[in-house]
Amino acid sequence: MLSLDSSLLIVSDLDGSLLDHHDYNWNAARPWLARLKQFRIPVIICSSKTAAEIVPLQEQLGIAGSPFIAENGARIVMAGEATGTGAPAAAYRALCRSLQALRSRFCFTGFHELSDADVADATGLTLAEAHLSRLRDASEVLLWRDDEQRLEDFRIALARHGLALTRGGRFWHVMPEGCDKGHALIWLQQQLEQQEGKPRITMGLGDGPNDIPMLTRVDYAVVIKGAGTKPVVLPRADEEHVYYTTLAGPEGWREGLDYFLLNPAMGARAEDKQ
Repeated sequence: MLSLDSSLLIVSDLDGSLLDHHDYNWNAARPWLARLKQFRIPVIICSSKTAAEIVPLQEQLGIAGSPFIAENGARIVMAGEATGTGAPAAAYRALCRSLQALRSRFCFTGFHELSDADVADATGLTLAEAHLSRLRDASEVLLWRDDEQRLEDFRIALARHGLALTRGGRFWHVMPEGCDKGHALIWLQQQLEQQEGKPRITMGLGDGPNDIPMLTRVDYAVVIKGAGTKPVVLPRADEEHVYYTTLAGPEGWREGLDYFLLNPAMGARAEDKQ
């Protein structure tokens, strides 16, 4: 099996993965989080959430101070880095102005147009959590109110503004072109390798289409059963390094770690890679 003593790095999505899709609890993941901390195996959050949301979550999860990837890869925060001033960033405001130019052609609502109460109603977050979700640095969350058939036209229009569109677990996300969880992970791995002087074996866990770029780049991928009608299928040939869970949310998160870290068949494969 993959060894808890190995140079392992866990990369995890939040909503619908480590956190329950409906009530955001993570009770089923507690034992594994404690065990990973005991063996000093880093857990890197890789989420569509903002940096302002992730920092207090890291405190709750017992992984405070670790690097993380926010806003689907549009924001990377290294250990000890400051995470903002309590207001939306200039890059985010510029992105929203670009979206405004498309309002005459497409029907959508961005988080910047909503109040904290509106976001809380749409997401199930508390008012305080909803406020943090609106402190964005470089991407926007959209409630798509147009015909689904017009999404491709919307992608083309966004591209003319240097923007891209991706689907998360609940909403659509707009970000600068070239930003995704996979590219962000590669950059973060390079930084960690320079600091530590060695590469790490990576295991990624996620449930949504926006997790695919990350899950295709990790050594071992756990695709957690999602809430959507279309299951996520990875374009990978190494099927033995991919596991599709039968359970959703933190229960699926635990199931994936059980499979790769408690499965004797993983041992020889991990040793071959090392």
